Amino acid sequence: MYWTLELASHLEDAPWPATKDELIDFAIRTGAPLEVVENLQELEDEGETFDNIEEIWPDYPSKEDFFFNEEEY
Repeated sequence: MYWTLELASHLEDAPWPATKDELIDFAIRTGAPLEVVENLQELEDEGETFDNIEEIWPDYPSKEDFFFNEEEY
């Protein structure tokens, strides 16, 4: 399983919190690349829900990671 920013971005609008099956269904319905569905299928399914993308990919960058100073513009 590998995640990239492009692959993970397909889950930004997912209906959080969501189970593994709900995320797979969302990815298929929205036309996400096959790699996204395969990555979700590799998650361990213990019946828990995921509250956000960071629970699936802990290294998912946040807005603070980009060091963009909005006040300058």
